[in-house]
Amino acid sequence: MTQVGSVYGEALYDLAGSEGLSQTILQELTVLEESFRQSPDFLRLLAAQSLTKQERCSILDDSFRQKLHPYVLNFLKILTEKGYPKHFFDCVTAYRNHYNRDNGILPVTAVTAAPLTGEQSARLSEKLAAITGKTIQLTNRLDADVLGGIRLDYDGKCLDGTVAQRLDAIRKQLKNTAL
Repeated sequence: MTQVGSVYGEALYDLAGSEGLSQTILQELTVLEESFRQSPDFLRLLAAQSLTKQERCSILDDSFRQKLHPYVLNFLKILTEKGYPKHFFDCVTAYRNHYNRDNGILPVTAVTAAPLTGEQSARLSEKLAAITGKTIQLTNRLDADVLGGIRLDYDGKCLDGTVAQRLDAIRKQLKNTAL
């Protein structure tokens, strides 16, 4: 995460929190994040030096006035005026990190070879919530290379119980064994 993203995301979070709008703003940022990932040209347009700052801000007004909370719209304008549209995703990450920390939410990515069923996801979330004392926000990411088992990525940690990891451990042990 960039320093710009961290500073601006935290500032927006502080403002939203002081007004009791942190969840509303997060929801709007999440929708924008998804939209901008699907249409990255929009952020490139906001950074285009061939347009004046006023023209770029006018594009934001035309696109989002009456559709976004004024704080979010003004936030986008500030990023645009400062020449920081490319840092939008880092800003959202910083905002979300503060929100999750303050609300006891732990995002966890479960990496598996096959999709988790609803029951498996629920049981895993319950176990992790009991261990961590936090509300679990579980995401399942598929990766055929794990072969089987599960790898949990959260809070900078990696708990690897995959078949691929076990095979790798056996491979290393055999490699280091003198015959």
